[in-house]
Amino acid sequence: MYTINPKINYQLSVWLIFMFLIISIMIIVGGLTRLTDSGLSITKWQLFSGLIPPLNQKEWLSYFELYKEIPEFKLQNFDMSLEEFKIIFWWEWAHRFLGRLIAISFLIPLIYFSFKIKITKLINLYLIFFLICFQGFIGWYMVSSGLVDRVDVSHFRLSVHLLLAFLILSLIFWNLLKIIKRNDLSIKLNPLIPFVFLILIFLQIILGAFVSGMDAGKIYNSWPFMGNNYFPDDNTFMNLFKISAFNDPSLVQFMHRNLAYVIALSYSLIFYKIYKNEMYDLYKSVNILGAFIFLQIILGILTIIYGAQIYIASMHQISSIFLVSSSIYFLYLNTKFN
Repeated sequence: MYTINPKINYQLSVWLIFMFLIISIMIIVGGLTRLTDSGLSITKWQLFSGLIPPLNQKEWLSYFELYKEIPEFKLQNFDMSLEEFKIIFWWEWAHRFLGRLIAISFLIPLIYFSFKIKITKLINLYLIFFLICFQGFIGWYMVSSGLVDRVDVSHFRLSVHLLLAFLILSLIFWNLLKIIKRNDLSIKLNPLIPFVFLILIFLQIILGAFVSGMDAGKIYNSWPFMGNNYFPDDNTFMNLFKISAFNDPSLVQFMHRNLAYVIALSYSLIFYKIYKNEMYDLYKSVNILGAFIFLQIILGILTIIYGAQIYIASMHQISSIFLVSSSIYFLYLNTKFN
């Protein structure tokens, strides 16, 4: 709780709910930008002038000529027309527009609340704003990796970009919970348990970004086997223990699949512990968490089977927002301090 003033608390909660929603939209649009291969359509970072899209044919041709200079066009999209370019341009422009909107929507209310509440109580919100600004830098750092000698961005930089987005979302949700949800359960789990579980979810997000960044979901489109075996046919088990494994699409997909099984098993143990010890206050939260885990696994399997078809793959990413949020909520309820 930031203040004992209910009016200020209400304003804070409305603001944080809005930020949670708009960042969720940002994650969805970012995923679609990646799935449509639109992320490299704008080859320059223009903090202010980039806010205005092309308004005439001359400006469209200027952006298109810049795109023609990068490897993605020369090696992959060399037969792309201007009309086709416009489609991928709008996805990337919308992604960057949302980034600017998020920064402004966070900064202006933050300044307002800084006059209403002691700044010392808002340090964690200033940290979130710093991460939002840093995310802009990471976004451009990611894009720049695909402008010289690659047809895609670095999957490592993509994973940092996505992980940071979920970290910002999680911190906003955590601060919202501190305002709207009392944490007064009489019986709780050791907070280390839900915290470790959340770490597993974040690790899975990283691997998911690797899969997306390398288009690894478009190979081995079968389940539960990868080809004719549980382990991918084109690899050896020892390769899994090499650093190069994180650059290998089939091994990354294998790791992503198996971490999902680890998460499901971990959840089962948590579920068993809660029900065995009759922790009634945690039944609802652990059931919600389980529902989103089940949904995420089903969507993950469908994404693989259908070769990362855009609608299913996007639903898989949307579901991850609910999964992370329910994991944060579960951790919050089991935290012994606020």
